[in-house]
Amino acid sequence: MTDLIDTLAQLDQSPAVHAIRHQRAKVVDATQGSYHQLFDPALPGLTLGERLRVAQTICRLSDSQALLQHYTQQLQQQPAPADVAREAALQRFATLLTHKPVEGDRSSIDALLAAGLQPAEIIALAQLIAFLSYQIRVVAGLQALSALGDDLLATPAAAAPAEPFVHPHHLPKPGEVLRINGFTSETLGWKAWVPVVKLEQATPEQLAILEASHPSAKTSDYYLALIHQPQILQERSVVFNAIMYAPGGLPRAERELVSAVVSCINGCVYCASVHAQRFEQLAKRNDVIAQVFENPHTAGTNAREKALVQFAIDLTEAPNQLGGQRLQALREAGLTHLEILDALHAAAIFAWANRLMLNLGEAVHP
Repeated sequence: MTDLIDTLAQLDQSPAVHAIRHQRAKVVDATQGSYHQLFDPALPGLTLGERLRVAQTICRLSDSQALLQHYTQQLQQQPAPADVAREAALQRFATLLTHKPVEGDRSSIDALLAAGLQPAEIIALAQLIAFLSYQIRVVAGLQALSALGDDLLATPAAAAPAEPFVHPHHLPKPGEVLRINGFTSETLGWKAWVPVVKLEQATPEQLAILEASHPSAKTSDYYLALIHQPQILQERSVVFNAIMYAPGGLPRAERELVSAVVSCINGCVYCASVHAQRFEQLAKRNDVIAQVFENPHTAGTNAREKALVQFAIDLTEAPNQLGGQRLQALREAGLTHLEILDALHAAAIFAWANRLMLNLGEAVHP
């Protein structure tokens, strides 16, 4: 079966990058599975034409030429929109979430409800926009890897020896709460703006997918909102878990660091808090998290962290301006090809996660 990202990133012309990408076969398969679910003509609610027009808009706004061409070609077979007001509401929501997802608020959801969209349609729309934000970044990252050319085959630089960690005297000890610039490492709640599925009304399929998604999914507004579209949630959960928990490659703590950086850049206080905590638990320190909360653009306690942080920022802010130079900085900092791929995936999946968290509900402070 043809893989869309392999095709659009032209990995047939870059066998080395194709081989690197397919080391994470579960991510490849679940990403393609998510694409199939989101553009399944039988998906209830949004028409295929509506979904393709949203995709076209996001790719145009993101300057993702390969994906724009793909979705424009797919759209040629679809009829023109029948409901002008509904189409305008879909396009406004997609435009808002593309570059500044933090600006989505409850009124944005209310506008969709007022335009006649049902909760399941809103979830499909939000997942679609978030997935495209991920897909655009994966393609851009793979294209940047391909741009390294022969340099890709060179042995990465030797990693610099780690210096002993000394906890900065001005910071709370790891495990104690950080609160800086509106970001925090404390445990937050989250409340949906979209009506959630009531457990007593959930189908057996919805219940099974909730149980497989997360231990607390049945009591989480987040999962009870996303389960309006169970098959999309199921594929997304596989992508997320394969990226964040796969063995080998980029150390888990560094995946959490990348996630926290992307979340801060996007303004997602909830995701930043979760992944700041996880970094601290894994790394037994919080110095770089404090730096990220203060200013991501200057964060990093060593060359490797600085390279990872800057890569995450570039991929978040301007994915289609990412060049081989930024990836070369990762290699010079000692990252292997698989570690770079894991960093790419971690940054891209939080383009997806942040948009769901920021635009379907809000963080609740204790």
